[in-house]
Amino acid sequence: MAAKKAAAAGPGSGEAQGESIQGSLKERGIRLTRQRQILLELIDKSGKHLDAETLFQMAREHDPKLNRVTVYRTLKMLKQGGLVDELDLMHLGGDQHYYETRMKQEHAHVICLRCGKVEEFFGEPLQRLRRQVEQNLGFNVLIARTEIGGYCVNCQAQRLRELAEAAAHAETSVQSELNTGEHIQPRQRKG
Repeated sequence: MAAKKAAAAGPGSGEAQGESIQGSLKERGIRLTRQRQILLELIDKSGKHLDAETLFQMAREHDPKLNRVTVYRTLKMLKQGGLVDELDLMHLGGDQHYYETRMKQEHAHVICLRCGKVEEFFGEPLQRLRRQVEQNLGFNVLIARTEIGGYCVNCQAQRLRELAEAAAHAETSVQSELNTGEHIQPRQRKG
């Protein structure tokens, strides 16, 4: 489990990443205001994929004067500047979009279609896929976003319990009908 978390952090996290983001903003001539810094830090350090409304609510705890317009303008600016990625995460939240800093190593989002849990997967298979696309299609890949949908371990176990309960209930119902004679009699042929 510890190895998984270490791999999930990926390179470029922490203080060096914050400095890198600030440097990228300066290179683009964008001033890092206090409010922008709050938003960037929340996106980067929350450990979650945040939608704009959640980001706004969290930011208001740090600066009650911050408004929604600032959040949306900042997200747009960070997206256009290539510092933040906007994700739909299989549209589990409807039309909501989620945000994460782009400074992380390329990774896949693994999403539970039942509970909505999102995990990040870093690894050689993603790099191999990128190389295959470039070699086989002659395509210059600049960015790759991979989303994988399925069921997490907890939801798989819950689903198995539900199926077992449903099967037991169905068996009990059929047995009850047979015992009380309420089952459907087969039709007799007219002959």
